[in-house]
Amino acid sequence: MSASAAFMGVLGIVASFFSHEILALVGATVETQAVLIVQVLGALYLGFAFLNWYMRGFVMGGIYNRPLGLGNMLHFAVVSVTLIKAAFALDSIAMWAITAAYVVFAIWFGLVLFSSPPTIRSNTD
Repeated sequence: MSASAAFMGVLGIVASFFSHEILALVGATVETQAVLIVQVLGALYLGFAFLNWYMRGFVMGGIYNRPLGLGNMLHFAVVSVTLIKAAFALDSIAMWAITAAYVVFAIWFGLVLFSSPPTIRSNTD
């Protein structure tokens, strides 16, 4: 949870404060609507980052925190598929690196979501 919170937090800060630069980097025209969409995307990433950071110490897996795990898994899985498609088209090392990070998080959240949490044994057993 901490790693995904940090990852999303960095993406959120960059998208929120450097939206013009992101649009210029990808070759998009820097228009008011596009800047607004990138900044809203940054806010979404920051919201997920704070949620993941807050929940990092709680039990994940099975029925515990299932909505949080499902939301993260869906986000990372859908973006992974989209980025894989884009990475083949663009064939950029940077694009493949960000795609790899998304795929790792998608697999990790899928494993967490569909597995049972580890049992905690007390010293009195």
